[in-house]
Amino acid sequence: MHQQYRIDSQQTQAVVNAGMHAEFEARQVACLKGRRYLFSNIHIQLHAGHALYVRGSNGSGKSSLLRILCGLASPARGAVFWQGTPVQKIREDFHQHLLFLGHANGIKDDLLAWENIAFNARLAGQHCTYATACAALKAMGLLQIALLPAGQLSQGQRKRLALGRLYLPDLPRLLILDEAFSALDQKATTALTVILDAHLQQGGMLIYTTHQDIVLQAPAHQELWLGVASC
Repeated sequence: MHQQYRIDSQQTQAVVNAGMHAEFEARQVACLKGRRYLFSNIHIQLHAGHALYVRGSNGSGKSSLLRILCGLASPARGAVFWQGTPVQKIREDFHQHLLFLGHANGIKDDLLAWENIAFNARLAGQHCTYATACAALKAMGLLQIALLPAGQLSQGQRKRLALGRLYLPDLPRLLILDEAFSALDQKATTALTVILDAHLQQGGMLIYTTHQDIVLQAPAHQELWLGVASC
């Protein structure tokens, strides 16, 4: 199932997969930049196996929407819910079920590469040993830098290191990825697509942005277009 919704400067609302008992939901969400709304009245509902592709021009508010959805920013109006409860009331519990990868990779320069994987896994309540972290690094072609401080890595290596969290067992239910495919070669892009497909087939959920031409085999795949407004 593939659905598409567009929000532009004339029409500022969208309902994505309206239905009952959604595991993840945003109701009437709006984002205000200065005196101007980037978007408003966005309603999103995600169920097991659903993927939502957030699209739009630069400055349309894609990253702002993703930060609101993962609880890192507050909406000007509306609210985000996890299993029927506002995420602001259950932030710690919600974040146990969430993996967010944004433009900032969340890499700590003073930790070794494998320690970064383990550290972020533990923040999400996952147990991660050296062997588990190295398996994730190997999947991203980074096993050779496991014992290097992250501060010595190139930008491309840091990006792949951040994505290594997706190769850990027991991924959180909800993945929110902001331009996760950028700066990846074809091999890494294919590997990441396989991981995301498997996550969705197993009942996980995904919200993502990308400028790459990516095809996911999601049981239900939707597109949400934001308009052409600029920050």
